[in-house]
Amino acid sequence: MILYIAEKPSLGRAIADVLPRPHKKEDGCIRVGNGDVVTWCIGHLLEQAEPDAYDPAYKKWTLESLPIVPEQWQLQPKPKTRKQLTVIRKLITEADQLVHAGDPDREGQLLVDEVIDFVGVPATKKASIQRCLISDLNAPAVKRALSRLRDNRDFIPLSVSALARSRADWLYGMNMTRAYTLQGKKAGYNGVLSVGRVQTPVLGLVVRRDREIEAFQPKPFYEVIAHLLTPEGERFTAKWQPSEACRPYQDEDGRVLSKALADNVAGRIGNKPGQLSKLEQKEKQQFAPLPYNLSSLQIDAAKRFGMSAQQVLDSCQALYEKHKLITYPRSDSRYLPVEQHSQAPSVIDAINRSCSAFEPAKALLNPSQKSKAWNDKKVDAHHAIIPTAKSTDLDRLGKAERQIYELVARQYLYQFLPPYKYFETKAEIIIEGGRFTASARQPLEPGWKALAGKQTDKDDQELQLLPPLTQGQSLHCERGEVLEKMTQPPKHFTDATLLAAMTGISRFVTDSEIRKVLKDTDGLGTEATRAGIIELLFKRGFLRREGKAIRATEAGCGLVDALPDSASKPDMTAHWESQLDAITQKQANYQSFMAPLLTRLNELIAQAVTTVPTSLKGLPSSPVKLRRKRSSSVARSGSGVGKTGRSASGTSSRKSVQTA
Repeated sequence: MILYIAEKPSLGRAIADVLPRPHKKEDGCIRVGNGDVVTWCIGHLLEQAEPDAYDPAYKKWTLESLPIVPEQWQLQPKPKTRKQLTVIRKLITEADQLVHAGDPDREGQLLVDEVIDFVGVPATKKASIQRCLISDLNAPAVKRALSRLRDNRDFIPLSVSALARSRADWLYGMNMTRAYTLQGKKAGYNGVLSVGRVQTPVLGLVVRRDREIEAFQPKPFYEVIAHLLTPEGERFTAKWQPSEACRPYQDEDGRVLSKALADNVAGRIGNKPGQLSKLEQKEKQQFAPLPYNLSSLQIDAAKRFGMSAQQVLDSCQALYEKHKLITYPRSDSRYLPVEQHSQAPSVIDAINRSCSAFEPAKALLNPSQKSKAWNDKKVDAHHAIIPTAKSTDLDRLGKAERQIYELVARQYLYQFLPPYKYFETKAEIIIEGGRFTASARQPLEPGWKALAGKQTDKDDQELQLLPPLTQGQSLHCERGEVLEKMTQPPKHFTDATLLAAMTGISRFVTDSEIRKVLKDTDGLGTEATRAGIIELLFKRGFLRREGKAIRATEAGCGLVDALPDSASKPDMTAHWESQLDAITQKQANYQSFMAPLLTRLNELIAQAVTTVPTSLKGLPSSPVKLRRKRSSSVARSGSGVGKTGRSASGTSSRKSVQTA
C-alpha cells in the first residue's frame, strides 16, 4: 500500500481526486480504489516542548536559569491534532511505500519529515520515501506531479534549514524575551517584552524611520536650469551638473546647498553661447517584469489597492486552495520551469475567458514566445505565482481575490507580449565651461505596457520632448534660472515599503561585509512569514497605523531602546537568513549555523542581565496578552515567547515550525 501524506486536508483531497475510484472516506484519511491511502497533517502536528519539560525549574522565569539550551531537543504532539497523529502513525506502520506531499517549501518539507521521524519509521522504509511537489491543485497538475516523484533524500538540506531556523527562533526568542521581560519589571514595566530574531529588527526599522522623520530639519537646495534656443528657433531646457570643484557646497546626495553658487552659475550663462558636446540617440527596449513571487505581489497590491501583506496572503490562499485559480502562493521564486511553457496556451485561454479587462492586448499575445522567466536553473521546489488553466466568472470572487487574480494574470500575460520600445536622447551642452544635460524618451511601440495601462513607468510622462539636435551644434542660452527646492524627510513606512525593506534588507545593513554576503540571499524573514511578522507587531502593541503609514508605539520605541543595537538592527538576523539559505544550497550545515548562534546568544544574555531598561519606565504595558494556549501560527520565524516560555513566531500564518 502506498501512503500519501499531504500537508493539509485540501491537498489530500486534491491528490485523492486523481487516484482510482471508488473512494472510501475514513477518519483522517481516504482509501482509494487500488488500495492506496491518502492522509494529511493539519499544519504542524508536533510542537516544541516547553522549557519546563526539560527541567521543572524552568516553569518559573529567572535570570539565573538563562540561557536555556536543550541538550536533546524534544517534540510533543499538539493536543488539538493528537488524534490525526495517531491516524498517521497507524497508516505509516501499514504502508509499504511513503510519499511525502508537504507544500513545496522548506516548512512544508519539515512538517511531514518531523512526523516521519517522530513515529520512528524504519531506516529501510525511510530511505525509499518519495517526494511529490504540488503547486497547482487542479487535477491535471496534480497528475503531472504524481508522475514525477523524486527521492525525498534530495530535500534533506531543505528540511535541515527549516529545522535550524526553528531551533534558532526558539532559543533566541524564548531566552531574550525572558531576560528583557524580567529586566523590564525592574524598571516598572509589567508587560511581556517579546523579542524575536526577525520581528524585533523589523520593529527597529520602523522606530528608526520615525525618529529620522522627527529629527529631520528641511534645508533649501538649488538647481540651475539653462533655457536654450536652437538655430531653428526651438526651445528646450537643460540642467546644470556641478563639477567636482563644487563638492564642498553639496550634500551627500549631490544637491547644491549654496544659493550664491547657484546664482553665480545662472548669472554667468545668461545670453551666452553653448555647444552640444555629446549626443546619444538610440532605440531601446524594455522587457516585461518577471512573474510574481509572494513579496513582489504583496508590494504591488499594497501600492495599488492599499492591501496589507496579510490580506494579500489570505486572498492568495483562497485563490489557491478554494478556487484553484493560481499556483502555490508562498513562493520566493519569480521564475518558471521550461516544461511549464507548454501549458501556456491553455493558461492564456483560461485568463482570457475569465478576464475581459485584458481584451485590448489579446491580439498581441504570442504563446510561443519564451521570456527569461523560463529558467530551470532558478527553479527548485517551487516556481513563480501564475494563474492555473482553470477559468471562472470573476464576479464569484470577493473584491480582494479578484484584484489579486488580475494582478497575477496580467503579470503572466506580460511574458507573451513584445518589449516596450522607445527612442532615447541624451544631450550634454557646455556653457561657459559648465556642463548641462537634457534627456527625452519617445515611445515607439507600447509592447507589454499596452496591458499595463496606468501602471506604466512615470518616466515617460516626466521627460520633456527635445527638438532635433546634432553633435557639435551651436546653441544659445537665453537665460539661467535658479530653482529653490527643499529637502524632504523620508516617508513613514507603509505595508508596501516595509515589505520592500524586508526583502531588500541589505540597504539597511550597516556592516559592509555582511552587505556583500546578502547581495544574492537578501531578505529579512521569508516569503511565507513576512506578512505575519508585521501583523504580529501590531497585535503585540508595538506598531500602530495612521492611515497608510505604519508607526511605532511608545512601547515599541521603549523596547528598541532597551535592547542592544544588534538585536534591533537587521545585520545579525539577515546574516542568519543567508546562512539558512546556504544550508538549503548545501553550502553550509546545521552545526556551522548553530555554533556561532549559541556563542552570540550567551553574550546577549550576559549583556541583558546587567542592564535595566530605563527606557520603559512609566510606559503602560502592551495591551496584547500572550496566552498560554498555543495556536497553529506560532514558532515559524521571528520568534518571541509568551508567559510560559513557549516560542511564538513573527507570523500569523497557518503553519508552525517545530523541531525534530
